[in-house]
Amino acid sequence: MRQPPKFVKSAKTASKSSARLPAKDLAQVRAIAATANGLVRSKRKALFFSGTNAAAAAAAMAKQLRRGLYRIDLAAVTSKYIGETEKNLERAFAEAEAADALLLFDEADALFGKRTSVKDAHDRFSNLEVEYLLRRVGAFDGLVVLVSTPKLTLSTALRRRFSVYNFPP
Repeated sequence: MRQPPKFVKSAKTASKSSARLPAKDLAQVRAIAATANGLVRSKRKALFFSGTNAAAAAAAMAKQLRRGLYRIDLAAVTSKYIGETEKNLERAFAEAEAADALLLFDEADALFGKRTSVKDAHDRFSNLEVEYLLRRVGAFDGLVVLVSTPKLTLSTALRRRFSVYNFPP
């Protein structure tokens, strides 16, 4: 089996952080996992988890579904060269599809937080990268979990694409 790209941190099963989830959050993860097969076939195959327990909830989700978890390091995926970010994202999605793993994008607030404020050409290309990510999530044959520690206010357009869940402390 091929190794995932260096910006993908693979875990065969969920990490120990899922054991730290409160019972209420673990019950919510189990309820989400029970509907996971329906989510993959729907337009809302991307899950948006916010709150301090969001990353642990994503790990528990992978464990519940008995799938691997690919954590994408966004700092390593993004590139200053035009088109490189899209190539890196494509490799990550292809590897996750081949391994039937959940994709976890941590710190999604960095992606969607300032999406509308375009001040220079770099911001414009950043928006193109986000658009590519959203299109690729729609074409992905699996589940994608985007995690944000602070409660992020998503636009209406993004809310239509994601199933949003909150995991407070």
